[in-house]
Amino acid sequence: MEEDISIINSNTRQEKVRNFFVNNKNKIISTIVILVIILVGAYSFDSYKKNKKKEISNKFNSTTLSHSDNTKELTIQNLVEIINEQDPTYSPLSLYFMIDNKLISNQSEINSYFDILIEKTSLDEEIKNLVIYKKALFNADQAQESDLLNILNPLINSKSVWKSHALYLMAEYFYSKDQKQKSKEFFNQIASLEDANPDIKLQAQKRLNRDLSE
Repeated sequence: MEEDISIINSNTRQEKVRNFFVNNKNKIISTIVILVIILVGAYSFDSYKKNKKKEISNKFNSTTLSHSDNTKELTIQNLVEIINEQDPTYSPLSLYFMIDNKLISNQSEINSYFDILIEKTSLDEEIKNLVIYKKALFNADQAQESDLLNILNPLINSKSVWKSHALYLMAEYFYSKDQKQKSKEFFNQIASLEDANPDIKLQAQKRLNRDLSE
C-alpha cells in the first residue's frame, strides 16, 4: 500500500514538473536566450576592450618611437586621437609626451586636453589628482592667482597624497610674486600637515626658517 502511494506521489510530482515546463515553455526559452545573449555580449565587450587597449598601446608606442621633427604633425595628430579615446593609461601619457617635447605651444589647447583627462577620463582618484597637479604646474608661470587656486583647490581641500605638493606650489608662486605673507601661510599649512610628503615638508620648513622667519 505504501509503495503504491509512493508511486502515485512520484507520478504526481513528475506531472507537475512536466506541466510547469509545458505551461511556461515560452518564458523558459526566453530566459535562456536572454542569458545567452548577456553572456555572449559580456564576453564580446570584454574582448573588444582588450583589443581596443592593445590597439591604443600599439599606436602610442609606434607614434612616440617614430617621432622626429619630420613627423611632428603626424605625432600630434595621433597623440590627440589617443587623448580623445579617454584611455586611463595612454591618454595621460600622450599629453605628457606632447608637453615634454613641446609639440604644441598653444596653452589653451593643452589645457583643453587636461580637461578631457580630468573631467571625462575614468582615472583612479590619485592619478586624476596627479593630472590636476600637472595642469597647475603647466600653468603656474603665467596663471593669475585665482586661476591657479581654482585648478588646485580640489587638491588643497582634499586628503590626497598630492595635497602638500599643491600647497607647496602655491607657496612658491606667492613667494615668486613677493607676496611673502601669503607664501608663509601656505608653507605653514605644509608644516602642520601630519601626512605631508616628507621632502616637501622639509623644504617648506627650510623656507620658513631661512626666508620667512620674520
